[in-house]
Amino acid sequence: MYAKTGARAQPQELVEQHGPLVRRIAHHLLARLPSSVSVEDLIQSGMIGLLEAAASYDPTRGASFETFAGIRIRGAMIDEVRRGDWSPRSVHRNARRVAAGIRNVELRSGGDAGDAAVARELGVEIAEYHAMLQDTLGSRLFSLDELMGEEHGERSGFASAALNPAEQAARERLAGAIGAEIARLPERERLVLSLYYDDELNLKEIGLVLEVSESRVSQILSQATKRLRARLQDW
Repeated sequence: MYAKTGARAQPQELVEQHGPLVRRIAHHLLARLPSSVSVEDLIQSGMIGLLEAAASYDPTRGASFETFAGIRIRGAMIDEVRRGDWSPRSVHRNARRVAAGIRNVELRSGGDAGDAAVARELGVEIAEYHAMLQDTLGSRLFSLDELMGEEHGERSGFASAALNPAEQAARERLAGAIGAEIARLPERERLVLSLYYDDELNLKEIGLVLEVSESRVSQILSQATKRLRARLQDW
């Protein structure tokens, strides 16, 4: 709009035009959250993020409003879920166990840790391991969401002014390390991450693409994030 008219769009116009973006992001996040999380709550918090984005957007900084607003909207929704603290301590504990199990297996074998090997490392049956992956999916995706959002923001010229040069350089090194580790993931895990984050498909849609069940997609996605956490432990 700015490019076409030469004048900055008013915040109210931006909010009216991008309301559907809030709903799309809310439903995308909801796919990984438990039933206790309401899509209406996500939309409400996302609208606050959209309002804040509309008030602070500067079109001269080089990014589209949709890119800028998407980061703010996701951040507001994630903050809302975290304030609700819906994940039991056991879920976080199991997430740490799975990541440690993957790390131990990969350190010994020098290769990718498969489901069966990690289950043996944890001393559980494969079905229980898959259940642990599904239970811990939502609690460990947000850090990846936030990193990807910040990375997009930095490429678009919206890096936080609060970061000093050393912090900014450290964040960029971390983003580079995560990108390198994503490239080293098993092919199916890389594909699921790409379909989920880049193409923004939900778990059911990814299952149709891969011809597997929605629960299996959930397990693959969860294991990919645990593998990344294990490999990036030093960070």
